[in-house]
Amino acid sequence: MVFYFKSTVVQPTAKLYMGRDKHENEELIRWGWPEDVWFHVHNLSSAHVYLRLTKGQTIDDIPTDVLIDAAQLCKANSIQGNKVNNLEIVYTMWENLKKTPDMEPGQVAYHDEKAVRKIRLEKRVNEIVNRLNKTKTEEEHPDFRGQREARDAAERQDQKRVQREKQEKEKEAAKQRALEAELRSYASLQKSENMRTNYDAGNESDDFM
Repeated sequence: MVFYFKSTVVQPTAKLYMGRDKHENEELIRWGWPEDVWFHVHNLSSAHVYLRLTKGQTIDDIPTDVLIDAAQLCKANSIQGNKVNNLEIVYTMWENLKKTPDMEPGQVAYHDEKAVRKIRLEKRVNEIVNRLNKTKTEEEHPDFRGQREARDAAERQDQKRVQREKQEKEKEAAKQRALEAELRSYASLQKSENMRTNYDAGNESDDFM
């Protein structure tokens, strides 16, 4: 089962979700999206909370209020962390999560430690946790793989569309350049020094039949 939440501190609302247990977490680690930011209580057992970024958004421009929402949700779903004040929540992009065969379900490491960020929480803020819980929905048997494959297929189609549009623009630009070159050539032929007159041809008579 997966639980979904909405962070209403921004518009449009930010999407947060987490697995019910380590088995769902394992699937999320495997089939997460490149747009996902992963959150976890530092050095303590906790839920794996994910924030799905919008198109074009990066980890650097996540609003502070959204970071706090994700961190508070993570703390609230940690048996130990929920009781501890002044603790850190780590977060990083899903693609930075490293999984090796010898790891326990739900356990992860990082490809790049420098890409891991931290946010410190002084205490649990019930107002935030309660607000998030009011938006909570559940999905009993999510098809993580199918959702990821559908996302990848849509991205490929979008990339193909962008490439087609780029090629069409390039063709149009080439046509425009050819037309401009033709017009310049025609203008050059019309210059007085390139035009021949009757005088130039040796015919000075104004008479005509």
